[in-house]
Amino acid sequence: MKKILFKSVSAFILLALLVSMSSVQASDKDEKQQSKTIVLAHNQPTEHPVHKSLTIFKKKLEKESKGQLKVKIYPNGQLGSEREAIEMTQTNAIQMTKVSAGALESFSPSYSLFNMPYLFESQENYRHVMREPKVQDAFFNSTKDNGFLGVTFYDAGVRNIYTKDKEIKNSDDLDGLKTRVQPGKTSVALIKSLGGTPTPMDYGEVYTALQSGVIDAAENNETSLTTNNHGEVAKNYHYTEHAIVPDILIMNKETYDELSTQQQKWLKDAAAYSTEKHEKLWDEEVKQAKKKAKNEMGVKFHQVDKSSFKDASKDLRQSFAEDPKTKSDYELIEKEEKKYEQSKADH
Repeated sequence: MKKILFKSVSAFILLALLVSMSSVQASDKDEKQQSKTIVLAHNQPTEHPVHKSLTIFKKKLEKESKGQLKVKIYPNGQLGSEREAIEMTQTNAIQMTKVSAGALESFSPSYSLFNMPYLFESQENYRHVMREPKVQDAFFNSTKDNGFLGVTFYDAGVRNIYTKDKEIKNSDDLDGLKTRVQPGKTSVALIKSLGGTPTPMDYGEVYTALQSGVIDAAENNETSLTTNNHGEVAKNYHYTEHAIVPDILIMNKETYDELSTQQQKWLKDAAAYSTEKHEKLWDEEVKQAKKKAKNEMGVKFHQVDKSSFKDASKDLRQSFAEDPKTKSDYELIEKEEKKYEQSKADH
């Protein structure tokens, strides 16, 4: 009787173990089936802070999802231009790309607001406002009907004007200066309002255009001087601080919607984490870029009469504030910035 009972118990335990093993194998199989590879493309070199931040995003997401979500990054424009990457994200040929907010204005007028001169009072204010969920929702969800949505933003610095050889002190000095701008209506309007002659072209063409005299100037942050070697052909950098245009990480909407609620949370948390880490990477990169441009490339850095640029662009700023397509977003940013300023004053 004891032998029979022992055999019965043993058989039961063995059966339980087999069922357990089968469940684990099925679970592993299900997880493997659910594993998704996200292709992410961007146009910056691997040494650029944004590539480093996207790598942080990749590692964080893969770790938190335990491999359910994997990211394959193609840097340096390997899969095409910025515009082509946006279109490939729309069609789900790739799932994600990092682009300048300026490149998104043709898909959503909300993004054109970042080309409003002196939208933010400071880089500190900009960073705080852009972290606000209300602000992110307003911009990131504005392209859903175009097949993609924003996931996070990356600081792309404060935009300033740099010239091949001419030194500028105020807005009058920009008169007749052929200045490269991002392709886009409001980018053109921005430089025109500051007094320059806008010349739209892709970022990859700037070095040769400066070298050959096709353009006299460009506008971007300090890292452009070193990462893209513009400091070899542009020897004067002027702190106009006329715009702060973020980079936006966008994702195909269909792919995002197919993710489970938990997977979406992993993705958003990893993206927010990479944005936080990016700020330190960015600040250090700017510091090193200025040092290298000055000491190794012979670039001179100049302060300007910023009030003259603000005065010159006041009509354009007013048009953004009154335009029905940008008015509500402008008012939201103004409200959040004032709240932040008040909180600083209270402390």
